[in-house]
Amino acid sequence: MSAFIQQLPALIGVVVGALGSYLAVVRSDRARFRREQAARWEERRLGVYSDYARTLKKTITLVCRVAAHFGNDPHPHPLSPEEAAPLLAESTLARDPDGEALLLLGSPEVVEKARVWVTVVLEMEQFLRDGTRDPEAWRVLLERHRNGRDGYYAAVRDDLALPPGLAVRWQLPPVRSS
Repeated sequence: MSAFIQQLPALIGVVVGALGSYLAVVRSDRARFRREQAARWEERRLGVYSDYARTLKKTITLVCRVAAHFGNDPHPHPLSPEEAAPLLAESTLARDPDGEALLLLGSPEVVEKARVWVTVVLEMEQFLRDGTRDPEAWRVLLERHRNGRDGYYAAVRDDLALPPGLAVRWQLPPVRSS
């Protein structure tokens, strides 16, 4: 029995070492799982954020084309409201599920900036449904849209810890008066 007693400290050391090793591996695996899970959610949020922006951009392109039909916008490919109606309906239908995904996965800041941006887009749509011919009022709406878009992109970059982006403003030719 004295041999066993003499070996007991070594045996306890092995058990403690094995237990410590096991706990370190479990802790490391948990940390890795959390990092991977966070990366997956970040990728999903980025997808949702870009899908929403792409959907709004499609609507903006269509409303700019219709605005060109009314002489409000310099877009080179005017589109009559009648021709645009089914395309705008399709864009609106795509915006709804993208908006729901944004509400589900988006940070509160990004959702708020998206709300600001889409509100301007809805105002632009109403402006055209009313058949308004006012290039200066349209220019103000476009500027508000650009500010809304820039705010949305800035909130997305903050949420995903991306480096700051460059707010690009294309120089557009002036609207020709008819």
